[in-house]
Amino acid sequence: MAMPGFLLLSIALAAALVYVPFLAVGYGRLKVGYDPSAPRAMLAKLPPYAQRATWAHENAFESMILFAPAALMAYVTEQQSTTALAAAAVYLVARALYPVFYIANIPALRSLMFGLANLGTITLYVLSCRAAFL
Repeated sequence: MAMPGFLLLSIALAAALVYVPFLAVGYGRLKVGYDPSAPRAMLAKLPPYAQRATWAHENAFESMILFAPAALMAYVTEQQSTTALAAAAVYLVARALYPVFYIANIPALRSLMFGLANLGTITLYVLSCRAAFL
């Protein structure tokens, strides 16, 4: 796959990754009895793993709103380097593992994945800005 296509695909994959932790939330809701009239009030009733999955789900939105513009900037500035490819790939892998470590309650690895994903995003911003302004 050509690099521009991968950058666009990475945005779609990042969007899909937002909902991966929600599978554990859904399972937790089933275990405690889902109340559609007060879905947010259920958070306190969920098992700890499902609470952490909720937080991972929310964090995925926060992360994606920074990554998507970075990938779009890289696309617009026609980034073709292996560095740009690696940055997008590192983001996706780290964000795929982030909820696993969050739900499993392994804070050190969760934080490492958070940092690696941010490094991938920042790298795309830097590459794009360098191409646009230098």
